[in-house]
Amino acid sequence: MRKLWLIFAQTVTISLAVLFALSYWHPTPQEGGGTVTVQEAQAPQRVAQVQSYSRAVKRAMPAVVSIYTSKETRAPRNPLLDDPLFRRFFGEQLDAMPQRVSSLGSGVIVSSQGYILTNHHVVESADEIEVALGDGRSASARIVGGDPDTDLAVLKIDLPNLPFATFGQSEKLEVGDVVLAIGNPFGVGQTVTMGIVSALGRSHLGINTFENFIQTDAAINPGNSGGGLIDEAGNVVGINSAIYSRSGGSLGIGFAIPVSIAKKVMEQIIQHGSVTRGWIGVEMQDITPELAQALNFPSAQGTLIGGVLRSGPADRAGMKPGDILLRVNGKAVNDSSALLNMISALAPGSTAEFAVRRNRSELELRIKIGKRPPPTARPSE
Repeated sequence: MRKLWLIFAQTVTISLAVLFALSYWHPTPQEGGGTVTVQEAQAPQRVAQVQSYSRAVKRAMPAVVSIYTSKETRAPRNPLLDDPLFRRFFGEQLDAMPQRVSSLGSGVIVSSQGYILTNHHVVESADEIEVALGDGRSASARIVGGDPDTDLAVLKIDLPNLPFATFGQSEKLEVGDVVLAIGNPFGVGQTVTMGIVSALGRSHLGINTFENFIQTDAAINPGNSGGGLIDEAGNVVGINSAIYSRSGGSLGIGFAIPVSIAKKVMEQIIQHGSVTRGWIGVEMQDITPELAQALNFPSAQGTLIGGVLRSGPADRAGMKPGDILLRVNGKAVNDSSALLNMISALAPGSTAEFAVRRNRSELELRIKIGKRPPPTARPSE
C-alpha cells in the first residue's frame, strides 16, 4: 500500500511540473488581451557599406566653381554729411560716394563650352562676376540669362579644356539616398559635406514661385548657393539653393533644385535668353478640409479658383471664380503648387482640357494657353 501511494505522489508531482512548464512557455491569453505576432530576421542582414565617396567627389568637384560678384551701391547717408562745414569743402561730392559690395556663391560647369548653372540670387544685379576653378584658373563671366521664378541663372566663361558635370536622374531619387553637397561655404574654399535625401517635392516654402525642392541634411551654408548636390556616383542631381536657418548657418534643413527642372530652364535660357511658361490668368487657393466641408466637397483635393483675370485665357474659356479645378489634361490636381507647375509646363498657344467642379456638376473647359507675363508684371497665375 505504501508503494502504491509513493507511485501516485510521484505521478502527481511530474504532472504538475509538466503543466507549469506548458503554462510558462505558452501562456493563456488574459481577458481583454491577445497574441502579438512579430517578425524576426532569420539571420543578420548585412548592408553593403561604402568605405569612401572619394571617387564621386573626384569626378564632380572639378566642375564646381566659386563665384565672386561685386556691385556698386550707395552707403546709408551719414547725418554728418549735412553739416554746413563738410558741405562747404566737399559740396555735392558728399552726395555721390559709391561703395562696392562683394558677395560669394558657387556654380556648376555643365558643358565644355563654358556654360555654368548657378542661382539667380547669386548673380542678380552684379556688375562684375569672377569665376574661380578648382585647378587655380579664373575668368570673368557674363550672364546669359536668369529665371527669378526658379532662382536659376546661366553664366558663360571662355577657357579651354574645361571640366564639366554629368547630370544624374533626380526623378529617381528616393528618401534615404546618400547625397553630397559641394561648394565654397563662407569663402573657406571648396568643401564637401555628406547627408541623405530627407524629403522630395518640397513646396509651399515661400522661397521661389515654382517649388519642387529636394530636401537634404547635407550641410549647406552661405556660399554653397548654386553649387552641386551629387549622388554616390558623382552625378549632379540638384543645384543647392536655400537653407532653413535661424542663425544663418546650417541646421540640417537644406533645399536643392532638381536637375530635371534646372536642365529645362538652362536649355531655354541658352536658346532664347529667357524662360517661356504657360499661363491662364487665374488666382488659386488650396482647399483645406474645413473649406471642403463648407463647400460640400467630398475631398480636399483640387484647387479653388479665387479669381479670374478679365479677358485672360481662362475667362475667355468660361472659367469662373468659385470653380474647383480637378484635372488638367486628365491629370489630377492635388494643390495650388502642383497646378502652377502643371500650367507653366504647357506650351503657350496650345490647348488644354481643364476639368472643373461647379455647383456640384463637373464641366470640361478647353483653354488656349497664354504666355506667362514677366515676374515684375505678373497679376495672377
